[in-house]
Amino acid sequence: MFKRILIANRGEIACRIIKTARRMGIATVAVYSEADKDALHVEMADEAVHIGPPPAAESYLVIEKIVAACKASGAEAVHPGYGFLSEREAFPKALEAAGIVFIGPNPKAIAAMGDKIESKKAAAAAKVSTVPGHLGVIEDDKEAVKIANQIGYPVMIKASAGGGGKGMRVAHSQAEVAEGFARARSEAKSSFGDDRVFIEKFITDPRHIEIQVLGDKHGNVIYLGERECSIQRRNQKVVEEAPSPLLDEATRKKMGEQAVALAKAVGYDSAGTVEFVAGQDKSFYFLEMNTRLQVEHPVTELVTGIDLVEQMIRVAAGEKLKLAQGDVKLTGSAVETRVYAEDPYRNFLPSIGRLTRYRPPVESSSGGISVRNDTGVYEGGEISLFYDPMIAKLVTHAPTRAQAISAQADALDAFVIDGIRHNIPFLAALMAHPRWRAGKLSTGFIAEEFPKGFHATAPDGEVADILASVAAAIDHVLGERKRRISGQMDGRLVTRERQRAVSLGGNEHPLEVVRENGVIEVRFPGKGKGGVRHLQSDWKPGDPLWSGTIDSAPVAIQVRPLANGFNLSFRGVETKAFVYTESEAAYARLMPVKKAADSGKHVRCPMPGLVVSIAVTQGQEIKAGETLAVVEAMKMENVLRAEIDGTVKKIHVKQGDSLAVDAVILEFA
Repeated sequence: MFKRILIANRGEIACRIIKTARRMGIATVAVYSEADKDALHVEMADEAVHIGPPPAAESYLVIEKIVAACKASGAEAVHPGYGFLSEREAFPKALEAAGIVFIGPNPKAIAAMGDKIESKKAAAAAKVSTVPGHLGVIEDDKEAVKIANQIGYPVMIKASAGGGGKGMRVAHSQAEVAEGFARARSEAKSSFGDDRVFIEKFITDPRHIEIQVLGDKHGNVIYLGERECSIQRRNQKVVEEAPSPLLDEATRKKMGEQAVALAKAVGYDSAGTVEFVAGQDKSFYFLEMNTRLQVEHPVTELVTGIDLVEQMIRVAAGEKLKLAQGDVKLTGSAVETRVYAEDPYRNFLPSIGRLTRYRPPVESSSGGISVRNDTGVYEGGEISLFYDPMIAKLVTHAPTRAQAISAQADALDAFVIDGIRHNIPFLAALMAHPRWRAGKLSTGFIAEEFPKGFHATAPDGEVADILASVAAAIDHVLGERKRRISGQMDGRLVTRERQRAVSLGGNEHPLEVVRENGVIEVRFPGKGKGGVRHLQSDWKPGDPLWSGTIDSAPVAIQVRPLANGFNLSFRGVETKAFVYTESEAAYARLMPVKKAADSGKHVRCPMPGLVVSIAVTQGQEIKAGETLAVVEAMKMENVLRAEIDGTVKKIHVKQGDSLAVDAVILEFA
């Protein structure tokens, strides 16, 4: 077994690998760019080596720098994690030439399966059913349009070396093909150093289901069940689960055996994933193979009890698999949500900055329910614009799918992040969505269920009652605290009125609140016995989380102070809460509502990023829908289009400029 390994990656996956290596008694070496000098993976590793400036193309993607770091640190093997160099055939070859072991598949398997074009050809040769498409490299946008016309719309434009939704576009017309080709090619170049793209038919209403395979260097290959990854946005997975609610045992066996046959055909000898696009009728087609550890591997680990990182390390060291196919048992259900630094209320645009507060839910395993949080950040750390916006992967495991979803919803409610925007409200809303809970999924789920994007909704029903009750309880605790301030003037004792009016997002909820025997009782007039809530909590002023019970059921609600009130977050609902006496409520109803200022004719940068290109000139007449500029943030290129007709009066930025959120890019006359 290796004594020291280097992790050629960063963020949560580097931290994840370090944890397993530490448990196995293996020393670890981290590599870091200038932007990551204070990162968590650098702190966790036994040793760290600086490899260059912030851009990945000048640090994490430079093979020579990784090899040099291995030599300098005495690392015997390298785990590539996912992304970066994990699927580059040249990387294990360079390591082998330097006498260093690659903790991953052999270069021939990477060449055959890691490249999406070559993997399609290999699958076709092995008589595996594949999605119709053009398997050759496409030279320019004219050829792309011609091929798309032949295949029939819609089509998917994909980077050959791509992954994680980078370099991927769906096109429904010739115009979209031309622009999507340029964007996919540019993203592929900047993210993977390889601008080759191909085109295939986009299957409507599909599900994304993948099989985890594990092979050794002695010809043994097994499959570890499947993962459902259909909840995607911009072709990037958002929520994953194992097992899939679609598959029956017969289909699972058929897919697994096909994945194993394909892996054996190319001599696969590590952890890998065979991805399929599946129809609602359980039909399936080979999509691609990822010759690396997947982001979503924790759900497989939780339902099988197998540490995939450990298996990869043991296989790389030459050990035989100790597991046969019959030893693999799927137990319970696991759900993973990807917590991203992005603003769900602004079309999920990236958010960067310092994590002024980072308090994930406590990792635990009791009563058959497990909570796991894989992360690469810490409170006080910074989210950089140079890398992927992932903050953490929150994973729950339970005996049933419904229990795993409920545990995930509870854990998301307890996940406190401040300083940047994040997608936890969206993830929490997803967990409560009836279609998600019913398992009626497709890759179009988010686009279909949130066609106008994700927007804040006013709390209603049970959620409104819970939020109003907690708001009243918090106000009551604050009032009790004020009564205990020393040095108050003597005189008539202050008595608290029971009646309160709680304003949630502008909607008023009359109620009564009182504390009896340490329990705060909240009554909603007119609702009878069902309108009485009993709340218990150790919450104190300044705590970001109200954690306690309501009628003996555990509840976690995030609390952030506002002027004369607080902002509450629960089950995907964020709302401003104000607690009034009856007389205060009467005055509050008379207050005018402040309206947002008109932004005028300025085009502003919707997120922090780098200007890739400006598509217009001063004085140019523009029609609504035309491209104005392209801004890159966290490895994704975002096209900014005109929302109105007009003439460009002034351009305030140039290519290469680094912009803050809401920075003015140009203005119309």
